[in-house]
Amino acid sequence: MVKQLEWRRGNGPRAAAAVLAGLVLLTGCGGGADGDDRPAVPPTATGTLEQLASKTDCEPNLQTDAEEIRQANCRTGDGRYVLATFATDRGQREWLNEANDYGGSYLVGRKWVAVGDAKVVTALRGRLGGTVETASPHHSGDSGGGGSEDGHSGHHKS
Repeated sequence: MVKQLEWRRGNGPRAAAAVLAGLVLLTGCGGGADGDDRPAVPPTATGTLEQLASKTDCEPNLQTDAEEIRQANCRTGDGRYVLATFATDRGQREWLNEANDYGGSYLVGRKWVAVGDAKVVTALRGRLGGTVETASPHHSGDSGGGGSEDGHSGHHKS
């Protein structure tokens, strides 16, 4: 996994160039398929909830229309999913942290999240870009006593 850049140490431009060069090598220098017949992932989409939904051919069914979050149910040929947009990055991260307690697959972009089955999230990534995050439920509901978090797989990015 690529480490996050530490811009405060003054390595900004050099570190960014090194990371970009490494990513070009890892992705095969081209914009097409990556060698195992998976389509290239487009740049991460931006926009309003309606604009993002339009990119997936979804007519959003708005469920929440608040200042800090807008959330809609969507249905496409790939399946059903929930699309949420956020007013702030912090609001998005807090939402994801709470949602991770339930497990699942999340497609994450800047100030937006799409939640659905792994198959749906993978298909959406081909249209919206973004990062897939998966989380294992923290509690199985049938686990009995307090237990420990040992062996907890938690939150993964791909």
